[in-house]
Amino acid sequence: KNNIANIIPMKAVVLAAGESSRFWPFNQKHKSLFQIMSKPLIWYTLEGLGKSGIKDIIVVQGPEKIVEKELKNYKTKLKINYVAQAEPNGTGNALLQAKDLIKGPFVVIGAHKIDCGEYLPLLLKKSRQTPQKIVFLGVRTSRPQDFGILKFQDNKILEIVENPPEGKEPSDIKSTEAYVFPNNFFDYLKRVTEREQSLIDAANLFIKENGAEFVLLKEGTISLKYPWDLLDVNDYSLKNIRTAIRGKVEKNCVISGAVVVERGSLVKSGAYIEGPVYIGRNCYIGPNCHIRNSTSIGDNCRIGNGAEIKNSIVGDNSKIPHLSFVGDSIIGDNCNLAAGTIAANFRFDKKTVKSVVKGQIIDTQKDKFGCAIGDNTQTGVNVSLMPGVIIGSNCAIGPNSLVIRNIEDDTVFYTKHMEVVKKRS
Repeated sequence: KNNIANIIPMKAVVLAAGESSRFWPFNQKHKSLFQIMSKPLIWYTLEGLGKSGIKDIIVVQGPEKIVEKELKNYKTKLKINYVAQAEPNGTGNALLQAKDLIKGPFVVIGAHKIDCGEYLPLLLKKSRQTPQKIVFLGVRTSRPQDFGILKFQDNKILEIVENPPEGKEPSDIKSTEAYVFPNNFFDYLKRVTEREQSLIDAANLFIKENGAEFVLLKEGTISLKYPWDLLDVNDYSLKNIRTAIRGKVEKNCVISGAVVVERGSLVKSGAYIEGPVYIGRNCYIGPNCHIRNSTSIGDNCRIGNGAEIKNSIVGDNSKIPHLSFVGDSIIGDNCNLAAGTIAANFRFDKKTVKSVVKGQIIDTQKDKFGCAIGDNTQTGVNVSLMPGVIIGSNCAIGPNSLVIRNIEDDTVFYTKHMEVVKKRS
């Protein structure tokens, strides 16, 4: 089934432009460049395309061309062309940048879709059966207000309804960021007004005149809209790793499950590691640490004596000193959490964790979610971070602070009365 693309030679357009504002504090670069297990997410997406038989790929990136610069650090046998979107004018405009490189039907996919190898064969098979129609990938969702939702009549797609209000959802099936389009879809993009939702506008116009098909998956796919979605991405990335101890593990350590320890890393005596866990290059894992399942630790990290980390991502060059706890959290690059820092991950009332994104309270729909901390942020000793808080980059949080709400980028903060001391210049 993974060679279906060879029957219908296709190119794929990978969308890696845009601002990803809801992904703060990790949106300084495109979200697909966030690294897990020492590789950017887009690398896994490209690998999935290749395994599905699609070898000719067009990557649409932003004007800074950071994606292209990043991917040149990784070897691939795929043919990759890069085009740039000059302004963040929506996915429709981004797709138009690839028009001159495409002659036949083509796949369009989000750059963060690291699981695409599992469902692309199904999309390609359906496209072979109905080559003149759009093929959507449908997945059931419990929060249709956040997505483009398919509207049906007699099992035929009528349109995509973007972010329907609660109580007016046409169905519970969302269209994910994975499609197969016929080549004449570009004509429809040119017929609609250019705006953020122009891809959906063009799709709806195409559906009205030609119809569309869909493949409904039994299980969900990787979604990456909010920072806490990275925990699901991390869990997926780690599920197929195999134990590989390339660094040094001292005696009297306990390692269970699949654990990778990269070259140059040292795991001190008394550490207890429950896989799946990935530990990058040149890390120090102190004595009596407890590294629990679904944890990914980047390169050049230092985990101190007696620290506990569970179901979390720790970025490159970050330090979590002794007697700290980080649960179900995402820690950026170059962070330093001082001794006794606690990232609580479970609400006292046992309800799902809420978080604030762009001024709106969002239900993460997770029983456990700790915090998201941007790059270059440090905490003083005995800082307590409540479930769901998001802390920006380049912040300093004073000793004994209790953080119960988001902290903006470039902030010096302490809590005697929940005060911001100053904004960093």
